[in-house]
This record gives sequence, C-alpha cells and structure tokens, in this order.
Amino acid sequence: MTLARLDNEVFFKKAFTDEVVFKSFIKDIVGIDIEPEKIETEKSFQPKLGNIAFKYDIFAEDIKRRIIIEIQKVEYDHNFDRFLHYHLQSITQQQRTSEDYSVEKTVYTIVVITAPYKINPKTNELYKDEVLISSMNPKNLVGLERKIFNHELIYLNPNYKAQDTPQNYRDWLDLIYESIHHPENPKINYQNKGIKRATEIVSYDNISPEEWEMAKIEASKRKVITLEREEEKIEIARNLILLQVDDLTISKSTGLSLEFVIQLKLKY
Repeated sequence: MTLARLDNEVFFKKAFTDEVVFKSFIKDIVGIDIEPEKIETEKSFQPKLGNIAFKYDIFAEDIKRRIIIEIQKVEYDHNFDRFLHYHLQSITQQQRTSEDYSVEKTVYTIVVITAPYKINPKTNELYKDEVLISSMNPKNLVGLERKIFNHELIYLNPNYKAQDTPQNYRDWLDLIYESIHHPENPKINYQNKGIKRATEIVSYDNISPEEWEMAKIEASKRKVITLEREEEKIEIARNLILLQVDDLTISKSTGLSLEFVIQLKLKY
C-alpha cells in the first residue's frame, strides 16, 4: 500500500474529516470521546471577530466541546502566535451568544506541523519537541494547576522522534511522518483502528483524478508561498548586512543558514 502525503492539505482533510479517523484521533490526542454534529473544513465565523479573517482547516463540535485541527506544512516565523490567535478566537467567539462572560464549550486546538521548527526569533531557541501542550489553567505559587478552563492548544511535529512519547501520540505522529518520508513502505501501527482507516482513505488506490489535480494545485501554491517567504528573508538579510550586523545574528534573525549569509555578504 502506497500512501498519499499527509503534508498536502487535500489528502490531510480527506483522511481527517472521516468520522472514524477524526474520533480516533481526538480520543488518542486529547483523551476524550466526541460525537460531532458535523465535521467541517474551511470553517469561519460570521460576522468575523476582530480584524483577522480566520478559517479553520477542520472544525467540529458537540454539546460540550469544540475541536479545531490545523495542518501547517510551511514553517512560518509567526507560527506559534498565529495559532494562539486561532485558539483564542474560538474561545471568545462563544461569548457573542452568551448572556454573560461564560464559555460553554471547552476548546481543543490541535496544530499539525510537518516542517522542522526554526529558531524562535523572540527567544533565539530551537525547539525539538514532538508534542507541545499549552493549557490555560492557572497555577498557584507552589505550581499546583487549578482546572478552571481546561482549554488546550496542542502542537504535533513528527520531525523530532522521542523515545518517551506515549503510544497514543506515537501512532499518529508516525502516520504523518511515514506518509511523507516512506509512503511506499510505511511503518505504522495498523492495530490502531483510526490509523488503519486513515491509510485506507489515502491509499493511492482510493485517490481520484480530481483529488490528485487539487493536490497538485495546493502543492504549487505552497511552493510559491515558500519562495516568497525566502525572498523576504533575503531582503531582511541584505538590510542587516548594510547595517553591519554580524553574520551569526543575521542567520538567527532570518532563519537563513550561516553559509548562505556569508555568501550573500560577499556581494555587498
């Protein structure tokens, strides 16, 4: 069985909007059972909240919970900030229909990032974590967490395999990674019902000609975005060179390799 790459939004949405896959994924990653009324793609709220037009890749909710899944192939500098906004909007939007400040549904935002992280421009740190979980629950002065809100923002990145990652995360991280790097012979856990179902959905045999065409268009758009971002970084690097900023700082500030910065500097 050969798998279509799950870093392409067409195939990712095809797999993860399937009810069996979706519910299994949420159970393994968040630890809850959800009965979604429907599973939507490109979900947006009308009228929009604030000045940013948000669209969620995959969106579902039941009586108690609101689930958002985002796939991010290209690693932007503003990734963490961007999805914090997505997460918070889905929380604050609920107050529009509430008579007070209460938020009726717990929000879980799961971000799937399929590119390696870059150095964080705010902290100059390079994160190498498969799973990052941000909870909004407050802690007291001795570090005890008080479960008041329970909303969670979860980042999954399969590029940093850790030995101590629990199996419930490992199954899905392996599925995504293997579909990208070893699609013809993926080493994944077929005993997991959701994983098995996902592989059937994105098997080459089950991809229509129309879906292949859509996937090619999506890949082309991503390539253009990547090139545009690289051009922006190079322009920033040029300006920093003219300001006589040192090579290492330029490299860390732009995400360009040190070798590239040195070569670029020779032109000025």
